[in-house]
Amino acid sequence: MTIATQPFGRSGHMSTRTIFGAASLGSVTQEEADRTLEVLLQYGVNHIDVASSYGDAELRIAPWLDQHRAHFYLATKSDARTAKEAKEELHRSLERMRVDYVDLWQLHNLVDPIEWDIALSPGGAIEAAVEAMAQGLIRAVGVTGHGLQVAATHRRSLERFDFDAVLLP
Repeated sequence: MTIATQPFGRSGHMSTRTIFGAASLGSVTQEEADRTLEVLLQYGVNHIDVASSYGDAELRIAPWLDQHRAHFYLATKSDARTAKEAKEELHRSLERMRVDYVDLWQLHNLVDPIEWDIALSPGGAIEAAVEAMAQGLIRAVGVTGHGLQVAATHRRSLERFDFDAVLLP
């Protein structure tokens, strides 16, 4: 059985209605990760969401992406808040996953008011995202968050920057 797809935001990608959150791969062996990732192919899941902060998850999907990169919309996240740190983290993620670009790069868990202001102001992570997009390292920019007030925070974020994707629980 194949999982249905629908357009993912403005990306133009027809993502499966089930997106694989790869946090669980951060603390497993490569063999366990490979078995898990094979299930994605079996059911046609075509969207992977990972983060630099998910332990070894980016490393675990790298050998698998070597063979199947074209099949997946690949999203990763950054916890960095300044442009310099975010740029370094993006390059580290690309290197760890052995890819030239990601489809979606997200500012991860952007909920703290002080961090929010740093990330979305001049010299902030959003500056690194705009630069990375111009360089072809990322194709879209998103924001994620957790907690009961995150919807209001995301609304403010969208007033500050025209994000391509918003992720909330």
